[in-house]
Amino acid sequence: MTIDKATLQILADHCAAAAEAMAFTLMRTSHSTFVKETEDFSCGLLTLEGLTFASPRTLGATWYVGLDYGPVIKAIDTYEEGDICITNDPYSGFVATHPPDIHIWKPVFWQGALVCFVAGHIHNTDIGGAVPASLSRSLTEIYQEGIRVPPTKLFAKGVLDERLLKILSMNVRQPEQNRGDLMAQIASVATGERRVLEMIERFGIAVFRQGIGALLDYAAEQAAAIIRTIPDGEYFHSEYADEDSDDGYPCRLAVTMTVQGGAMVLDFTGSDPQLNSSLNVPTGGRERHVLPTVGYVYALYTLSRGALILNAGIMRPVRCVLPEGSVVNPVMPAAVGMRSLTCATLQTLLIGVFSLACPDRMCAGPAGGRSIMNVKTATREGRPIMASIGPVGGGGGGMPEADGEDGAGANGSFLRNTPVEINEVEVPIRILRYGLAPDSGGAGKYRGGLGVVMEFQVFAPETMVTARNRDCSRFTSFGVLGGKGGAPSRFTRNPDGEQAENLGNRDVVRCLPGDVIRIIGAGAGGYGDALDRDSAAVLDDVRAGYVSAERARAEYGVVVRDSTVDEAATRAERAGRPRATRATHFDGGPARRAFEAVWTRERYDALTALLASLPINWRFFIKHRVFEAIAEGGATLPEGAAAIAAIHQQLRARYRDLA
Repeated sequence: MTIDKATLQILADHCAAAAEAMAFTLMRTSHSTFVKETEDFSCGLLTLEGLTFASPRTLGATWYVGLDYGPVIKAIDTYEEGDICITNDPYSGFVATHPPDIHIWKPVFWQGALVCFVAGHIHNTDIGGAVPASLSRSLTEIYQEGIRVPPTKLFAKGVLDERLLKILSMNVRQPEQNRGDLMAQIASVATGERRVLEMIERFGIAVFRQGIGALLDYAAEQAAAIIRTIPDGEYFHSEYADEDSDDGYPCRLAVTMTVQGGAMVLDFTGSDPQLNSSLNVPTGGRERHVLPTVGYVYALYTLSRGALILNAGIMRPVRCVLPEGSVVNPVMPAAVGMRSLTCATLQTLLIGVFSLACPDRMCAGPAGGRSIMNVKTATREGRPIMASIGPVGGGGGGMPEADGEDGAGANGSFLRNTPVEINEVEVPIRILRYGLAPDSGGAGKYRGGLGVVMEFQVFAPETMVTARNRDCSRFTSFGVLGGKGGAPSRFTRNPDGEQAENLGNRDVVRCLPGDVIRIIGAGAGGYGDALDRDSAAVLDDVRAGYVSAERARAEYGVVVRDSTVDEAATRAERAGRPRATRATHFDGGPARRAFEAVWTRERYDALTALLASLPINWRFFIKHRVFEAIAEGGATLPEGAAAIAAIHQQLRARYRDLA
């Protein structure tokens, strides 16, 4: 049978509504702030093969539409009515992407036949492990990152496995909170099951089954059509995380995007080796894994101007190359808890390579470095508290026709902020400041979005603040086509005192009673020459406190006096400035320019080729030795790639197993 477009659209709306109902149930019944306020969760309806054919349109982590539950579904021998399965192990099927993400899935039966699955995940504030909130870049093995559960049945024929639940509860810092969130997940999939059965009653089982395939086919056709609007060719881009480990060297991510007709290959060869930190991205080398393709989803949705249906069908035209033993395809027992930092850089990487391919349709670089703030403290009575107080990041890059969103949007848009009132009620801290950071957005014809600033005070001894994803203190967002990069992020303890301490990218901070923590998110990049920005728009920014009068003159050539534009002075100021050209596509900021003056593409490619030829357990170690040698050798080393060959010979002489 063939489903007409009208019926297909109605079915699509009902499927999305079912997923929305799942999300609403989860959000309204969960216990942790990170789920009910920040909304770090997903819900979806899955095919029998484990592909998402419907997900919420307005709630939760919408980028999970590409997640393939197939491997964990196959890990269960049989399914019966009343079963609910669970896993959070990143290496069991590569569905859970780090241990705090607990995934559950429930089979849906109609008249005794299995017709689909309903599923979802939440990010638990804590899943045990070495540090509160379970995540830190300092961790080096998956065993340090909390308890792991392979794919198994949590409920069998409707009966809860109390022993499994007890084991989970005994290994986390806030067992009641985790149990409450798990019960909310169970309620969510029960809602999804009920809504699916209601749809089948309305449309009939034949239409429902046919409709699932038709929805995926339609999304695949849409994605291929969008790709065909991109000029065929090969495009290369690289991005950097500040550190590959605690106080380490930069971590490079690279992609070559090949576009041919309605298909695309994303080759991540050239990315850094597997790291001795928790920044690794567990993909298992799966060519359509969700994590390296999030930026692809964002870019296609942008190019479609919001018309793209979000389901797993959009993954069909793309294929990833993910070298084994690299940061984008680590092997056990590599730590992966902070993969979210690397994923944010991957998303920026793909936004950048799409910008090269279609610069007049894509935005400048998003802010990046969105820190998830968690506090482990205690009440006056000594009751322990472990809670997320929300993300602190920046906005979206300037667009071809408009400014970037301030404080939100871009590749972190699904993470909601937590209101100050809720934070102060649930956690014994005092929020001193919360708003937008002036002068943080990159200058351009269309300004980059501003970063967020949060400042709070703690009062209990042994308080620990964790700032997951601390990054962008060094490498910042990129501006495009004459636009400037955004401001870096900043993290400070007791910022206004004599003993102010720059915390850099530290992600676990032990605090004394009375300590004040200030964190400022990075800004996003600007689009186009700042001298082309309407002086009235600059004045509006100055009046709103987004841009200082000094910055207005220095970056935009606009002279503001007494809250008005001095037109004559502005004309004179702008007339004497050199104009930006389109010859240099990106402006990555001074830190990137200085780094790439030494680490050219040729030299870094030679390094990654060398590392790929070594056993996996040597790669990170040798990378650091090469960086040390480059820093020490300076001008005495050969030019370009020859320096890497020379250093390799020295290292072979030093380390027997490399010979």
